[in-house]
Amino acid sequence: MTVRPRRSALYMPASNTRAIEKARTLPCDVVILDLEDAVAPEAKEEARANAVAAVQAGGFGRRELVIRVNALGTPWAEADLEAAATSGADAILAPKVSDAATVGRYHAALAHAPAGLGFWAMVETSRAIFRLDAIAEAMAARSGAFVLGANDLAKEMCARLTVERTPFLGMMALAVAAARGHGLAVLDGVYNAFDDDAGLERQCIEAKAYGFDGKTLIHPRQVEIANRQFSPSDEELAWAEAAISAFAVPENAGRGAIRVGGEMVERLHLDQARKIVAAASDRSR
Repeated sequence: MTVRPRRSALYMPASNTRAIEKARTLPCDVVILDLEDAVAPEAKEEARANAVAAVQAGGFGRRELVIRVNALGTPWAEADLEAAATSGADAILAPKVSDAATVGRYHAALAHAPAGLGFWAMVETSRAIFRLDAIAEAMAARSGAFVLGANDLAKEMCARLTVERTPFLGMMALAVAAARGHGLAVLDGVYNAFDDDAGLERQCIEAKAYGFDGKTLIHPRQVEIANRQFSPSDEELAWAEAAISAFAVPENAGRGAIRVGGEMVERLHLDQARKIVAAASDRSR
């Protein structure tokens, strides 16, 4: 079983070639070459060219490469999509995806892109929250992921974005449920206070408990914490290995639930256990 790690997804402004070069050496699982928020209007075309050149030059090892394009309706979207589709990137990340119709427009624009190009969608508008299931269903044509955009949500809702994120907890759960219901990955939003390790750690622990695969990041110093918190813990790995071993015993072959340690484990948890072991093995390489 292969589990592609997405514990840490680091945004890098594609207008900054030094930052892109540094990304090749960082232990992040995903590099998001950003053409949108992190790039000034006058630098958009240069950033697009830099992103394509970086992907084609390679040197990123096992890191997943994603290009965040400018939103449909902006002056740069069409050229961004055309360039990203043929760049060799693993996926594009689309901002402001508020409904299934918008997904359809992106898919139409990517009709001639390689089948393996993934489509990731930012969940960052109030309208999107009430359409998450439909959006996830529409994304099924390509492998995909939801990426929470709490900064934009907070701005649109006039809500306070604190480390606790109280106004957004229900939305986080809905995003995870919709993503899992349609086989998508799901990444938590950024933590803006990049020098606050305790705050980042708190958000990572919370996001993992909600079921997120990892966290998007804005600074290289955040990578280590995200990688550590979203990796299987020693306790999780021990439980998973014990569950797999217990179900492999011949006398348990036909049983739906067995005792593992001090708890009952159902056979439906076996896939979860295998994913934990696969994730631990994959991320240790």
